[in-house]
Amino acid sequence: MDNYLQKAYCYNQTMRIYAAITTEIVDHYQKAFNMWPTSTSALGRTLTIAAIMSCTYKSGEYLNIKVNGDGPIGRITVEATDGKVRGFVQNPGVYLSYNNGKLNVADAVGAGSIEIIKDLHMRQPFSSSCEIVSGEIAEDFTYYFAKSEQIPSSVGLGVLLNDDSTVKAAGGFLIQVMPGCKEEYIQKLEEKLSTMKSCSQMINEGYSAEDIIKEITDGDYEILETRELSHFCNCSKERFTRGLKSIGKDELLDILEKDKKAEITCNFCNTKYNFSEEDLKKILLDIE
Repeated sequence: MDNYLQKAYCYNQTMRIYAAITTEIVDHYQKAFNMWPTSTSALGRTLTIAAIMSCTYKSGEYLNIKVNGDGPIGRITVEATDGKVRGFVQNPGVYLSYNNGKLNVADAVGAGSIEIIKDLHMRQPFSSSCEIVSGEIAEDFTYYFAKSEQIPSSVGLGVLLNDDSTVKAAGGFLIQVMPGCKEEYIQKLEEKLSTMKSCSQMINEGYSAEDIIKEITDGDYEILETRELSHFCNCSKERFTRGLKSIGKDELLDILEKDKKAEITCNFCNTKYNFSEEDLKKILLDIE
């Protein structure tokens, strides 16, 4: 599996840890949208945490994340279910960096809020939000879990790029503290996280998801599950045909008169769907 997640118990089963490798997923979106480095890093981090979070839900449950920052990237939108993920940024052409060359994701994202909607197959989707505390994504989701879900957590996310802006390594981890966890375990974890290599560096050096778990826990873990992760999109010409029908007869007539054709691009995968004059006339007849 190129992209996958492993779930484990650690520290005497008092913490849950999820580690994910998402290099191919993030690289797919970089190429699909020809994204610049900082946009790639911001979207890649969000895709990774969404993929991880979707694996904490039951089968078929759906997650929608919107990172609503006021930085030049604009909104980041990501959806995930059962380890399958898709997403996009409003502005894929952002490249901000610090003097040391490290990508400046924080300023690219800016200040604002994170909105999360979970469809758990109940009467109404569950919605929650929190402010963006740093714009680095990992710190923001660490804060989200503590504030909105009351789960003490630690999130690590990373994307490492090649010189041509394609993705060299991407992945992350989510650690959740369970009730009854001893303070000594928490302190041990904090010390480890403060000194170990970044996720993207470890993945670039060939670490597997289990290697990352082993590094974090000093070998005190038990693997519970391995799951494949992937990118997806459920767009189709039929879906966009229904969308054209929904805009109404007058709008369609206007398109036919002015352009005699239509091209619609999927926000999530950048696939273009072309509708000829004959296609539009047929849609118009279906409306009538």
